[in-house]
Amino acid sequence: MPRVRRSRKPPPDGWELIEPTLDELDQKMREAETESHDGMRKVESLWPIFKIHHQKSRYIFDLFYRRKAISRELYDYCLKENIADKNLIAKWKKQGYENLCCLRCIQARDTNFGTNCICRVPKDKLEAGKVVECVHCGCRGCSG
Repeated sequence: MPRVRRSRKPPPDGWELIEPTLDELDQKMREAETESHDGMRKVESLWPIFKIHHQKSRYIFDLFYRRKAISRELYDYCLKENIADKNLIAKWKKQGYENLCCLRCIQARDTNFGTNCICRVPKDKLEAGKVVECVHCGCRGCSG
């Protein structure tokens, strides 16, 4: 399969350090997209895609903000080329959203009662022994 050409501008220094991991995540994404969805609900078939998307964005976020292993130039390149989700990363920088799984879980318009998703409710506020699973992305609790 031919590689998708990102842009005419060559990637900045340090790209060769993160490229193998990003290629591996891209391969996982392709496998998740072509995987059979027999016996799954319609929303369940999208959960692996959300999970891999989250992993890729979290990888770039951790490299730049936590480990400080990549430059600002490389970080901006990844956001500009849509390798990582800039809106999700912007939420991760805010207090209370450090572990957010996806942006759909905080959009009130996607729920029946105009509130956040069930995975945003802290575990100590839920009934004991109750398994919570987000309808949007399959998350089992991303509240802080």
